[in-house]
Amino acid sequence: MTGLFITLEGPEGAGKSTNREYLAERLRSQGVDVVLTREPGGTPLAERIRELLLAPSDETMHADTELLLVFAARAQHLAGVIRPALARGAVVLCDRFTDATYAYQGGGRGLSVQRISALEDFVQGDLRPDLTLVFDLPVEIGLSRAAARGRLDRFEQEGRAFFEAVRNTYLNRAAAAPERYRLVDAAQPLAQVQVSLDALVPDLLDLLAVRRNG
Repeated sequence: MTGLFITLEGPEGAGKSTNREYLAERLRSQGVDVVLTREPGGTPLAERIRELLLAPSDETMHADTELLLVFAARAQHLAGVIRPALARGAVVLCDRFTDATYAYQGGGRGLSVQRISALEDFVQGDLRPDLTLVFDLPVEIGLSRAAARGRLDRFEQEGRAFFEAVRNTYLNRAAAAPERYRLVDAAQPLAQVQVSLDALVPDLLDLLAVRRNG
């Protein structure tokens, strides 16, 4: 695969979607083919699974059901969008991927890393992101931003302890593999966040050139 797979991770209210659009615009201005996508979702079927995962319900969803739905959507997404885009040499910018599963279902729900890892290997094979941007900010700031957007989804209705576990899982994963992760201080003003993304663009262009010429 000659493309680049870049994922944007972080808790609620971290600005991933806004900054994904900004990074895409910067790359496209350099003539790069960019595919914007998200998880859960990214294809019509995967988006229907997303609705199941996010919609509040009177019936409590079992944590294992949640985990399996996440990976079912991911399998569809990989087959329909991500792998074809990477094969043609595009840069894929994905709002959340498997790090979110480790953070939300692992950290937040307390499911075992081994169970998540087994499904990761089964669904993804050896495919992993080339780079993961973790937009980090204090939980209380993220939750206030999410609340300001309006009606909360099923995950956004969780308590502070859940989101502290999510944040800590992201930070621990980033610390364990610094070659793949870049931490972004998402609590700072948007303009400053985007300055840090501007500085990243030349490195991404170099990496893409190496991938295509390799």
